[in-house]
Amino acid sequence: MADARSKLRGDITLPDADPDLGLALSEAPSVVRYLASVAMTAAAATVAVGIDSRVAIPNLSLVFVVPVIIAAVSLGLGPSLCSAILGALAYNFFLTEPRYTLIVDDPANVWAIGLLFVVGLIVSGVAFTSQRRATETALLRRQATVLQGYSRDVAAADNAKAIVSITSQALAALFQAPVVVIVVLDGNVVSIERVGDVEPQEAEIEVARSALTTGLVVSAGVYPALASRFDFWPVATTAGGPGAAIGLLFDPDERPSAPSTLVEIVARFLALALDRQHFRVSREARP
Repeated sequence: MADARSKLRGDITLPDADPDLGLALSEAPSVVRYLASVAMTAAAATVAVGIDSRVAIPNLSLVFVVPVIIAAVSLGLGPSLCSAILGALAYNFFLTEPRYTLIVDDPANVWAIGLLFVVGLIVSGVAFTSQRRATETALLRRQATVLQGYSRDVAAADNAKAIVSITSQALAALFQAPVVVIVVLDGNVVSIERVGDVEPQEAEIEVARSALTTGLVVSAGVYPALASRFDFWPVATTAGGPGAAIGLLFDPDERPSAPSTLVEIVARFLALALDRQHFRVSREARP
């Protein structure tokens, strides 16, 4: 099921996405990230040994802090800690007497190695925290941009199909997940708009109707939606007009912690747009 959901998510075209988020090396597989941290530490060791063989420079151990910082910013906390440990070991092995052994004769070198390790841990934690905050800030900025564009576009839409289509695209951009918006009038499905190569099943359409009837959010795989792959949020409109249910199919490993906040903002815009369209059509239909 997880592989299928990943494939579905790969088929989505997301508007207004921030390309910087997709370039983050922290999203690479764990093996690749740890190998990169090992390679950077090996490069730092090569540079340090080369410099030490030509020039006597104090505090040469600081060379090993560089891969720790790079790993923390671009690869994640685990690879950064790996670089800190490997850097301390490499400094001990290549640059302290007796060389090419992990034995340390001089107590001063013991303190130098320990200090290098502690500095690596501190730098790793600080850099990783800064990178995570920057990522969260970029995500919030992208979400605000998507919501701004959505509110503008949905206000300008002049028919229900365009309103629902714009809403689906905005939700896909916000969550990078398959989306379905099911419009219901008098208990009957009027239209189904989806983003992503996933077709809602009949049981899921019934769950959407149930969410709209009860006014409650229904989570996938939880009673009474045991067979549903989608989480559904109801979109209540004025009596007599069409309602809707917003469905999102999240990868269990990448599920956002609190999706309801953003979904409910979109749902309010959608409800207002559907009400406006319903009133306009009703007014035009009067003799």
